Amino acid sequence: MPKKSSGHGRGRGGHWRGRGTARRGYLERDIQTSSDRPESAVDDEQGSNNGSNDDEEEVEFQIDVPVAMWDFEHCDPRRCSGKRLSRLGLISELRIGQRFRGVVLSPKGTQPISPQDKEIVLESGLAVVECSWARLDDVPFNKIGGPNERLLPYLVAANPTNYGRPWRLNCAEALAAAFAIVGMEEYGQKILGQFGWGDAFWKINRVYLDRYQACKNAAEISASQEALQRELEEEHAKARQDKDNDDGDLLVANPNHVVHPDEDEDDEDENEMDTA
Repeated sequence: MPKKSSGHGRGRGGHWRGRGTARRGYLERDIQTSSDRPESAVDDEQGSNNGSNDDEEEVEFQIDVPVAMWDFEHCDPRRCSGKRLSRLGLISELRIGQRFRGVVLSPKGTQPISPQDKEIVLESGLAVVECSWARLDDVPFNKIGGPNERLLPYLVAANPTNYGRPWRLNCAEALAAAFAIVGMEEYGQKILGQFGWGDAFWKINRVYLDRYQACKNAAEISASQEALQRELEEEHAKARQDKDNDDGDLLVANPNHVVHPDEDEDDEDENEMDTA
């Protein structure tokens, strides 16, 4: 298991853990309630809302840079965003042991992706790792990757499996976020346009992406992420204080003061991840 990084994320799933700053509740705010979810972000048993369809045809648009993934076959094919992108002809698969010269979203990265990486993406493309959050130890990270490994800064998942969880983006979300951060958001919009829950990702993360897009390099992205996490923790602490100061005489709780409890870290047996 990768060690925590002091500057970005924990590395697990590619920096999605934040700086180990606090419990998950500090950063999730109040977007996890089922009433807040758009219907398209709620999965059903048949996976009808996750947009998967074995009879898909290739989409009409193409992405003009290489987009690739190492797929470890950990996930349910009906819910796997990487497999869906592959069926649509939007991503190619890499072999274990094969290197990628473009930007690789990986927990082995030592710096976050930034607008400064745009030239690398334009020239050599973007790659992710398709595997399960619960099986990271099975991934031979030493046999994949490339010379330009990067982390993603703080973002929140909108996919049905990990809706509302910081850092737990799937492959499609990771690719879309990376394209957006480097200034190629139109590609990210096209990718997430293939999923019924795609619009929710932009709504949840718009304020974060705007801040990252305004940065120039990795150092500024890191500083922006740290400032953002401090703000979220302060909001959480204030919400806790407001709740403690309530009279407690009301029969119905004030919805503006609801703070959602942390979820169990060990409930992820089937969760899809990608190391972006």
